[in-house]
Amino acid sequence: MEDGLRSKFKKVCVFCGRNSGNRQVFSDAAIDLGHELVKRKIDLVYGGANVGLMGTISQKVYEGGCRVLGIIPKALVPVEMPGESVGEVRIVSDMHERKAAMAREAEAFIALPGGYGTLEELLETITWAQLGIHKKPVGLLNVDGYYNLLLALFDNGVEEGFIWPCARNIVVSASTAKELMIKMENYTPSHKQVASCESWQSAADGVREATE
Repeated sequence: MEDGLRSKFKKVCVFCGRNSGNRQVFSDAAIDLGHELVKRKIDLVYGGANVGLMGTISQKVYEGGCRVLGIIPKALVPVEMPGESVGEVRIVSDMHERKAAMAREAEAFIALPGGYGTLEELLETITWAQLGIHKKPVGLLNVDGYYNLLLALFDNGVEEGFIWPCARNIVVSASTAKELMIKMENYTPSHKQVASCESWQSAADGVREATE
């Protein structure tokens, strides 16, 4: 995609660490991804922190003129937002509400390197795709091989019969932001879903009606 052209995505959610990691390559990757989002005029949805890789990518996107929406649980505000916030910040009650809000806002998901929290968000998003809760692309920015072992684990899950071969294709991975964005732009769901998006929505509507 050439500079100045709009992406098929208006908003992308990025999962990443509140730490920067031990090597500059990780911060460089966050800056590079931020640049790719700005080039494609894509707004950022993220976890709301202004430190670590979260702070790096949010600042890059904000400075590039795109909208930044941070969604953060109230309990994490003192820990992850020690300074001035970047863009719009939405404070929610807990982690579950945070993830649900990010999923509603975004049209695609990307995971930069991160720790337990990033992995949990990534794996839940992959699971939602497999179940049919959403049909949005899930991208993994495999910076300097950071996620090689995780991708190998997915492959082993297929080999051992715990992951459908077609469901392995849910995860789109690349070593650079530009390559990843191109792959995600061209992504078409090809896996067998457990249920349709419409089925999950009908079930959710039924739960709401029962509790009102």
